[in-house]
Amino acid sequence: MREISCLEIIDTVARLCIEANYYLGDDVLEALRQARENEVSPVGREVLDQILKNADIASQQSMPLCQDTGVTVVFLELGQDVHITDGNLNEAINEGVRKGYQEGYLRKSVVDRPFSARINTRDNTPAVIHTEIVPGDRLKITVCPKGGGSENMSQLKMLSPAAGRQGVIDFVVECVNRSGANPCPPVIVGVGIGGTIDQTTLIAKKALLRKLGEPNPDSELAELEADILEQANGLGIGPQGFGGRVTALAVHVETFPCHMASLPVAVNMQCHSARHKETIL
Repeated sequence: MREISCLEIIDTVARLCIEANYYLGDDVLEALRQARENEVSPVGREVLDQILKNADIASQQSMPLCQDTGVTVVFLELGQDVHITDGNLNEAINEGVRKGYQEGYLRKSVVDRPFSARINTRDNTPAVIHTEIVPGDRLKITVCPKGGGSENMSQLKMLSPAAGRQGVIDFVVECVNRSGANPCPPVIVGVGIGGTIDQTTLIAKKALLRKLGEPNPDSELAELEADILEQANGLGIGPQGFGGRVTALAVHVETFPCHMASLPVAVNMQCHSARHKETIL
């Protein structure tokens, strides 16, 4: 049994909150550069130039990539041979979020009593925490600040099984089309297929964590991703909605077995500021 102190977890989460909001991953930067080369619209190319410049300024000056520093979503892969000491794991995660958002001068966007008073919690907690028990004696922490503009464009639909592959494509492409400029394209489209209403939305969000440019290792799913991406980029929405060829940087699809009477499909939109950082303790 390996022990991991909550004190270490707090400091780690705080650091990841700051790094995720300041620095875009190399895979995202490369995808944006490639999008700049592929974009045919002069306005679209200028927008992509500004997005890349913004990322460079944020990195160089240690500033948030976007004013919307999001709800803090945290994925944990907790080894079954790990013993958490010096406190409660979830409380440590939330304390790390408080610390990171304070020290990183990150906007606090979380409100309590969401349908009435909408009172700001003032420290961006509580975080949304997803914990998976896995073999081993390590703790993997992934911090994903999720902005409201893209999250608001996410959708779920319970399709009839008869809708099949084409029904999935039509739904996802229509989600991108309806979203327009709202999720700050070029977007990354996370798609979950199968499971239950909760599982399909979870795997859609987790799909966004895959390295950009890496297709699903399952050839059938990789082909589905390519077909959806082609149709999404044929909509003409373009960077920031100004028109062009590059509406989406990637489509990532994940699946889970489902009931024979069901075909749940979830779409989780991610703006071009695709922020997530991870570490293993």
